[in-house]
Amino acid sequence: MEAWVPLFDIFLNSPTPETEASLWLQQSSSFVNASSSVPITTASFLSLLTKPILNNSSTNRRIMFLQTLPFLVQSRILSFLGFEHQRFCKRELSMLARTLLTENNDIDFWVNRAARILLDKVSDSSYQWISCLSLDSGEERVVEEFGSIPDWLKDAASSANELFLPWLPLSHDILNSRELFAGYESEEDFLSQVGEVGGDNSKDFVEEKEIDRVIIAPLDDEIQNMAESLKERIMSFESSSKTVELANEIRRLSLESKADSYMILSLLEPWKADDENASILIFHLSNGSEEEELAWPTQVLCSIMLPKMLVLEEPASRVLVTAMVEYCKLNQRAAECALLFPLIMKRNGINNYHCDVITRIVKECLHPAHVSAFCQKLLCGQEVEKRSIVLPCHQCLISSELVWTESLFNLFQNILNHNVQLTQDSVDQLVLVIRELAPSFSKSLKVGNFLLCFITRCSSLSKSHIPLLVETVVKTNTLVTKSILSKLASL
Repeated sequence: MEAWVPLFDIFLNSPTPETEASLWLQQSSSFVNASSSVPITTASFLSLLTKPILNNSSTNRRIMFLQTLPFLVQSRILSFLGFEHQRFCKRELSMLARTLLTENNDIDFWVNRAARILLDKVSDSSYQWISCLSLDSGEERVVEEFGSIPDWLKDAASSANELFLPWLPLSHDILNSRELFAGYESEEDFLSQVGEVGGDNSKDFVEEKEIDRVIIAPLDDEIQNMAESLKERIMSFESSSKTVELANEIRRLSLESKADSYMILSLLEPWKADDENASILIFHLSNGSEEEELAWPTQVLCSIMLPKMLVLEEPASRVLVTAMVEYCKLNQRAAECALLFPLIMKRNGINNYHCDVITRIVKECLHPAHVSAFCQKLLCGQEVEKRSIVLPCHQCLISSELVWTESLFNLFQNILNHNVQLTQDSVDQLVLVIRELAPSFSKSLKVGNFLLCFITRCSSLSKSHIPLLVETVVKTNTLVTKSILSKLASL
């Protein structure tokens, strides 16, 4: 086991673990380690990862050695195996990935993703079975079957001709009524208007960053009355004990009433509570026993903390920030999609006060590798990766793209100073942003300080962009312009 310690150290600390691990394995396998009884080979490494370990003596449940490692190390090892999958046995890699995906109910998001990517790479894509079906066009048949309506749905539709959609209470008369096309003379006017909008801005819609717009259902009268009663109690702070009792009632109403919790929270408007009341609410709204490990913390953050942060125009109170940081430490994934993403995507851009709050959350709640992945998704991730959870009443405050301000540049400087290793594609995207926006911030000292920090911290990843950076920096005029040019010249 001692012979593998340097390799695991690479997976734990290296900013580029795949490349360094591949080089280490290649160099180590070229000679026999005298202090180790097991030779260092790809087969022995895979054997070590899949070695069964007794997880619980009472249940005699065994897990692989890989599953005992931290999630960060697991995801990096799986990424390395996918990177070098041609050097390993495909069958054993496939078994490893399938075991992680099927037998581990508490698998981490990044481990799950890396395992799926590994499984895709080592799985054989064979379509020979289609030829056995004696089809004229096998490919077309598969596509048609994929997009067709299931048989049970066809049967239900044929037995309910009076309904437009048999699984919804919509008849043809209701569908054609004017209520569905309010503000338009007819259905044709509505469709033509949609066509005009789609024709002019279709590209914008395709490029728009995805926001999870919560679709809410109406509540019955009893739940609405209960929500109105709780709303009045939220606005009137009596004592800490009363607020704790209020938090328990809100949690029960949201999670046990079988109603839409987003709708309930929208009616309650808990973000209007004062900072002290809000800090007590958020602490007691989650007791760690909910079945939904992500959904409920996400709803709590987007209904209490996010609205307060979106309208922040002065330093946030210490009691509010402390409560928010402690909650984010326990719910990191919820903090990413329900607080950090939508706040950074604020329609008018973030200010200095937003920057201070986000910086503290990043430093105290998230691992540097998590921050690096977050920055990659923010700067160059695909639409499906850029999700923000926002209540419907606050969606107008969120932009579809990043709004670059001095404070946003300052935020990335703080992230770099926190020893976060950005990925190559994140660095490439930042260089493009710098090139595009340099004329607009030519006299900004904050942007200049970010440039100096960026070139210093990401020197190895930005060497290919030196000519472009020099051309860009020359157009600026700040106290640090000469220092930046000097740093670029030394690279």
